[in-house]
Amino acid sequence: MAETSKILIVDSPYYQDITDHLVSGAADALKDEGYAWDRISVPGVFEVPAAIALAAKSRENFSGFVALGCVIRGETDHYDHICREASRALMNLSVQTGLAIGFGILTCENMDQALARADVNQGNKGRDAAEACLRMVDLKSRFRG
Repeated sequence: MAETSKILIVDSPYYQDITDHLVSGAADALKDEGYAWDRISVPGVFEVPAAIALAAKSRENFSGFVALGCVIRGETDHYDHICREASRALMNLSVQTGLAIGFGILTCENMDQALARADVNQGNKGRDAAEACLRMVDLKSRFRG
């Protein structure tokens, strides 16, 4: 476990049921590894990277971040823009600043796909995102010596 052992879960509760499943899976993974966690919610997936950037600059000194949310394709190209830009912003934060970020933003065609991926008894992508975050926390610790 890293020196600072607190992870921030940043979620978009636009699809509350999906988000609750994702957060539950992530929280279980963090507890299993002995990490404390905080949770903040933002209006939509587009705001998740900005919230992580703000938290990273705060005095709270989080070891890592778990980005959770869901975007379901609709009738317009809004889906494509949100998915692409949120993903790009999270990758940029990770690569340019060295933040440990677990990516758990679902990009689905319909609600059935989202539920299958979020449910802790099926896809459990919240757990997967938290585990990815923790692996990156460990990797950062290794390279810092």
